[in-house]
Amino acid sequence: MSIYDKLFDDKLIIKRVKNKLPHLFQLAELESSRNGKLGMEIGSVRERILIALLMYKFGIDIVDPNIPITAPEIDVIVNNEPLSIKTMTTQNKSWMPIKLIWTVDHQKATEFKERYQPSCAMMIAKICWNSQGKLLLFSKKSQLEILNLIGKDRYIKLPKPNTNSRGVEITTEALAMLEQSSHTKCIDINFVRKNIDYREIYTKWLDAWIEDY
Repeated sequence: MSIYDKLFDDKLIIKRVKNKLPHLFQLAELESSRNGKLGMEIGSVRERILIALLMYKFGIDIVDPNIPITAPEIDVIVNNEPLSIKTMTTQNKSWMPIKLIWTVDHQKATEFKERYQPSCAMMIAKICWNSQGKLLLFSKKSQLEILNLIGKDRYIKLPKPNTNSRGVEITTEALAMLEQSSHTKCIDINFVRKNIDYREIYTKWLDAWIEDY
């Protein structure tokens, strides 16, 4: 059993995720928005929220978020087990392609596809505001099974040459199959927006200015 399975089997964690994640992700959007438009940093802010969840569950001492840039698939390591963290927003509960790496270089993208093999579990937050979303855990085993079943051409989507695309992505077909895998763990979440005072995002900085040290 992966250490991350314990996160999805913990009744207290499940309750906290259901109650807190929508609020925290809404704060992340406020923090990452300018004139109502989300900035590119939203993914990194959501990722830190989920890493903080891992720290809450397992303890800060065994959670290592300082991953070298040479390991693009890995976002955090807990007790020597690597994990990839992804988030996506959908309007109708359907999957959108999820980025594996950022690159607009077609040759580099092709080389990545040729050598790609899932190396760790993947945790994905599937956000659907004012509807049902999910926090999912795709095991390394299930990723390898689906990849071998449908092949790389159907599992991986390459950027179109001479376009400013998002990079190399996992296809919606692969994601839908991973979601249905018997190895996948899932927490259903009702992503309801609430009225939040925009000043709330400044609280941590205000507290830092107030604190004497």
